[in-house]
Amino acid sequence: MRIARAGLVSLLTLVPAVPQTKFEFWPSVTYDPSIPTHRRTLGYDAGERITSHEGILQYLDALAAAAPGRMRVFEYGRTWEDRRLVYAVIGSEANLRRLEEIRTGIKKLADPRRTPRAEAEKLIASLPATVWLAYGVHGNEISSPDAALLTAYHLLAARNDKLAASVLADVLVFIDPLQNPDGRTRFLHHFIESLGPEPDPNPDSLEHTEPWPGGRTNHYHFDMNRDWFALTQPETRGRVKALLEWLPLVFVDLHEMGSEATYYFAPEAVPYNPHIARDQRDALEWFGRNNARWFDQFGFSYFTREIFDAFYPGYGASWPSYYGSVAMTYEQASSRGLAIMRRTDSRVFHFRETVRQHFLASIATCETAALRHRELLSNFYKYRQSAIDEGGKGPVRAYILPRRGDVPAVDKLAHLLAGQGIEVKRTAAPFDAGGKPAPAGSYIIDMAQPAARLVRTLLDPDVKMEEEFVKEQERLRSKNLPDEIYDIVAWSLPLLYNVELIPADQLPAAASEIVAPGAAPPAPAPIGRAKLAYLVPWGTAPAGRFLAAALREGLKVWTTDKEFEQNGRTFPRGTLILRVSENEPRIHDLMPKLAAAAGADAVATDSGWVDRGVSFGSNRVVALSRPAVAIAWDRPVAGNAAGHTRFVLERQFGYPVTPIRTHLLAATADLSRLDVLILPDGGNYASVLGEEGLKRLNAWVESGGALIGVEGALTYLADPKVGLLAIARENQPRAGAAKEKPEKTETPPPPGSAPGQFLEKEDDYRKAIEPEHERPDQIPGVLARARVDEDHWITAGLAGTVNVTVRGRSIFTPIKLDKGVNAATFLGPSELLAGGYLWEENRRQLAYKPFVIVQRSGRGVVIGFTADPNFRAYMDGLNALFLNAVFRSQPRVRATAE
Repeated sequence: MRIARAGLVSLLTLVPAVPQTKFEFWPSVTYDPSIPTHRRTLGYDAGERITSHEGILQYLDALAAAAPGRMRVFEYGRTWEDRRLVYAVIGSEANLRRLEEIRTGIKKLADPRRTPRAEAEKLIASLPATVWLAYGVHGNEISSPDAALLTAYHLLAARNDKLAASVLADVLVFIDPLQNPDGRTRFLHHFIESLGPEPDPNPDSLEHTEPWPGGRTNHYHFDMNRDWFALTQPETRGRVKALLEWLPLVFVDLHEMGSEATYYFAPEAVPYNPHIARDQRDALEWFGRNNARWFDQFGFSYFTREIFDAFYPGYGASWPSYYGSVAMTYEQASSRGLAIMRRTDSRVFHFRETVRQHFLASIATCETAALRHRELLSNFYKYRQSAIDEGGKGPVRAYILPRRGDVPAVDKLAHLLAGQGIEVKRTAAPFDAGGKPAPAGSYIIDMAQPAARLVRTLLDPDVKMEEEFVKEQERLRSKNLPDEIYDIVAWSLPLLYNVELIPADQLPAAASEIVAPGAAPPAPAPIGRAKLAYLVPWGTAPAGRFLAAALREGLKVWTTDKEFEQNGRTFPRGTLILRVSENEPRIHDLMPKLAAAAGADAVATDSGWVDRGVSFGSNRVVALSRPAVAIAWDRPVAGNAAGHTRFVLERQFGYPVTPIRTHLLAATADLSRLDVLILPDGGNYASVLGEEGLKRLNAWVESGGALIGVEGALTYLADPKVGLLAIARENQPRAGAAKEKPEKTETPPPPGSAPGQFLEKEDDYRKAIEPEHERPDQIPGVLARARVDEDHWITAGLAGTVNVTVRGRSIFTPIKLDKGVNAATFLGPSELLAGGYLWEENRRQLAYKPFVIVQRSGRGVVIGFTADPNFRAYMDGLNALFLNAVFRSQPRVRATAE
């Protein structure tokens, strides 16, 4: 995707400047005039304007041209909108001359199995520390990219400055100036077009209030500070690949927070991930104390150990920890423009101040690394060695991914792990895996490896939070206070992918070879030329990609609602059938091309005879058509949810989606052009759609549309005034509430009074203060098991149970049998939880409640997902369910019409 950007660059020249009278970012320092300043290169002083992506690249190139012996710029990727992603390396001329030697030396330290302690000591004595400063992962957190430019300038241009000189001598500084160019450009476009003759500090002014979805996310509305282990986005994949090339010893992710705050730096808040080592936690104190020393010197306020934890491994301040880095988050109160007034004290602070504090923290971090460079190098080596030792002696000696079930998902997971620096081996023959047989091609992850802690973090079914932290959250909850859990608490990749994982207490003795990072998974066997039909087993991502491509090519495709067996092979429910006689002769050329491109398993058959199950001519075999799919876009839709869903269909499965602004669904959008409409998770749909929108939706569904509602959208669809789903959102059951109706008093108490009661125990008091009607407590994000109804078309390709990320406060009643079908329901309270920490009341209430609901409505159908099957685009085990809702709903609509 290539987008013209010259217009934004020219618009930036119109942005009013903030006066820079006597504003010094680093007092009492003189700068080398041969190093270009902001003003000389960009036409304004640092912090005077918000620098665009183009301006950032222009300034970095100017610095590198002025000091080629001390700075180099490398490209590491491109965004969806084709913007360059770069990092700069800054150091002394001596260190820049030996860049490759330094990279190789760090790699040697990273593997103590091949680098004995004596050699490691020599490397530690000769290598500089490496610090990676990452700025602007959220596009509307605007100060850090400008601070990146100022940091680079200061390190190159500061004269007779002992601090800068020591950093250049003892540290290689990597500056990733802008991790999210697409989001920043979106923010800047709005900001520039909103400006008047001067910046408006009123926090309610247009320039401070972004339109949907805001500039935080990338092109597909992903929060890339949650994507570090899933690697769904090109920006993240490029960044992780670059980090694994250098394995920087220190990684800092610089952010912004609300304007009413101050500045945050390490140490992080609890809970700590248990796979972060003690040395790493101690090092957080080094950096925090030195940051505090500088902030105190300048009189800047700050806080530590609150709000921002590093428990979830998808953060930039978490994932690098598991290869041995000291990873941290810094957060600056945002001006969200050039000036803003705090609501709490009416103080106006400016963009340049936010730039200065991020710049100060960046330099202080580099100083700490210079002072502690030997300890950082030594700790890195010890971390990698201790990971090997722990992995080799732990209760799990190896993890096995058997290559069975959803084989493409197993392959994808193995290669995803290899792409994160984990040693994964593929076996050549069957072997015994912890007492279970594993077929040839299965994968072994030996825990005696330097990346063992990353393996545990990503593969363990459950990563425990600290007991004291959990107790404190329960205490807070008992007082109806918000908990302190920052993000989700369960993410095990085998559970997300719904594939088998075997923990083995011994390393299997099986011939194997290393899975190379970036290598393609094994390809399915080639297909022959069919006389009767081609068959594509359903239930895998490659089969979904194949179906999308086949429909776009105009091929005629059928699908079976029941499994069948032919020539000794069982074909699951949902298997695709492409009859030769019903398609053009080009099918013989297209089939191998489409199957290979999708990675799909395809079989050529010359006979319609089946040994068991439904025949090809059964009425259980239905024709699929190419659906026109649209998704509600803009408020009240949650931007992340809309982006994830669109990304899954468009990029993971190659099927086009039409985004339609939600308010147009209630007005001018021609719904008759659509077959499928998706309402993603969101807020108050009724406020946008109104009565007219409801009438239009009802009429469209009744006439044959398939409406898919996800998570928050179900609150709208289940509203009795809407009536599109015959379910209800539940309130929290009251503890100790009587099952029988209370006896009515003969004379009701007067208004404003209540019957007297004796509270004899603390339990009586707690019951007395419980709200009459309250929604369930917030679920922080756990993995819950749901059983699929194998008789229903929407669960084709799936069997048994699936794992679902459950968040939020919405739990819905099951639908009655005469109204619809609960196609997937959560298991009972003792079996429900697959990973994470779930409040006891939530566990009991969620049991046996629906995950997927299907309800007929006239000639159409309404499908509800109570939890998002496309959450963060890493719920691969739920792909088939969602694709069934999109592609397999049309035959049901046609059957109703007939």
